[in-house]
Amino acid sequence: MKTHKPQESLDKKMKSFEKLQKMFNGYHSIKFMLLMLVTIGIVYMYGDKSVLMFKVMQEAEIDDYSFEGCDLFNGSWVYDNVSRPLYKEKECSFMADDYSCEKFGRTDFKYQYWRWQPHGCDLPRFNGIKLLETLRNKRVVFVGDSVGKNHWVSLLCLIDPWITEPSHKVAEWHGALITFRASEYNVSIDFYWEPLLVESNCDDPVKHRVSDRIMKVESIEKHAKEWIDADMLVFDSYSWWLAPNMTLLWGSFEHPNRTVIESDRVIRYEMALRTWSNWLETHLNRNKTRLFFISVSPDHKEGGDWGKTMGENCYNETEPIMQEGYWARGTDTNLMRTAQSVVQDLGNKGLNIELLNITQLSQYRKDGHPTIYKRHWVPPTEVELAHPVWFADCLHWCLPGVPDVWNEILYAYIRYKL
Repeated sequence: MKTHKPQESLDKKMKSFEKLQKMFNGYHSIKFMLLMLVTIGIVYMYGDKSVLMFKVMQEAEIDDYSFEGCDLFNGSWVYDNVSRPLYKEKECSFMADDYSCEKFGRTDFKYQYWRWQPHGCDLPRFNGIKLLETLRNKRVVFVGDSVGKNHWVSLLCLIDPWITEPSHKVAEWHGALITFRASEYNVSIDFYWEPLLVESNCDDPVKHRVSDRIMKVESIEKHAKEWIDADMLVFDSYSWWLAPNMTLLWGSFEHPNRTVIESDRVIRYEMALRTWSNWLETHLNRNKTRLFFISVSPDHKEGGDWGKTMGENCYNETEPIMQEGYWARGTDTNLMRTAQSVVQDLGNKGLNIELLNITQLSQYRKDGHPTIYKRHWVPPTEVELAHPVWFADCLHWCLPGVPDVWNEILYAYIRYKL
């Protein structure tokens, strides 16, 4: 038996090195290759202590990432049970029950292990310390609806394990505004509830489930004053516009001059976006504030789109759609084009804004939604419990999951493009 120990030891070290290679997949720079050579030496010298080197390598993240020839938004999902998930649901201090699928009974966890692989390049590995250093003394605000909050919670969970002292990371709720502070870096990463971007009767962060949605199509100041001082703004607004009818209001809610316009949602959406863009153009400090607009986060409410029986949805789905270029019929491309046009106009007027087109990559992930595995603020009826597909949430996303990739892309922009 003794004659086999050297070979067994060598095999063990090689497996350890292979794991490190997988953890750091996607980096091809000369600097990284040099670091990998150092890593090989340490693995051979210290064997199992090579885990310590993993943290060292994370801290020594490469700073020469290039977007040249890279399309971050087109690619494929790769199953990766080595480097994924980037955090654990139960260990995130800021996890919300809306996205806690494991906590509420989901037992298949494969949805946590998919990594987005863009064509022609690789996403830089997320490094919370590097991000916080980049954002030192700055305020970031996510503005939008519950999908935007889903995105924001994901970012907090990604950052959370990098701040080891609990007292250095605190989240506070102030009405529509939730503020997260990383005190060591004097960084604030906030979420502001504003589902229609302009003022509406849906603005209460808790009591916003109304049947008759009313928006003040030319009013945004009430909200915008809460985030005008931000160094970075991340907007999303889509799902709330899918309601078939909406009342447009001029004047105040107390003294309304109410007008119901029989128009499709694209016209209403464009009216609100123009109010939003005009405000940004007029009031924003262009030398300070960086803007991002997140494109449509698709739902998977109609299983017929990917071959299921019509009327079924994402309930019980455990695998992504692997057909490259798949596009759901339910996604409103007219709303997408409207947002793209408004964002492009803002860019042409000199504002520093990026449209992050996460729609296609998210289309594939029919497996990534909470379905019935979340806190239900309105308890399901007996009839719904007998037919889970009827109340399955196919709009939001389990965490860890798809929004982590949105944040990896956002991280790439913040670290290497702004």
